[in-house]
Amino acid sequence: MSRQARERQRHRRPPQWRRLLRLASVLITGAAVAQELRKPAAQRTWHGMVAGYVPYDFRRPTLARYRSRMWAPEDPRLFPPQAYGVGWTLNVGRLLRVLLDAR
Repeated sequence: MSRQARERQRHRRPPQWRRLLRLASVLITGAAVAQELRKPAAQRTWHGMVAGYVPYDFRRPTLARYRSRMWAPEDPRLFPPQAYGVGWTLNVGRLLRVLLDAR
């Protein structure tokens, strides 16, 4: 591969879907922060749902919360809310239980 081809490839724009996903992530995060800042300071919990659907949690992360979200085979959800941030995470414990039970 020529040097010019490598330079073009490195400076290529990301695909349209990736840019839209990034924009949606920024907008949802902004909406979550704005939702919390609209509340009086004493009522801010820094965790909840944006538009009643997308979960967010901006509290200081703890090992117990990570464990309860990412390794909870007894939790029926495969995609529980993130331990920190916006959206969902994969419950690896549940995934392994489902895969092992399917055998």
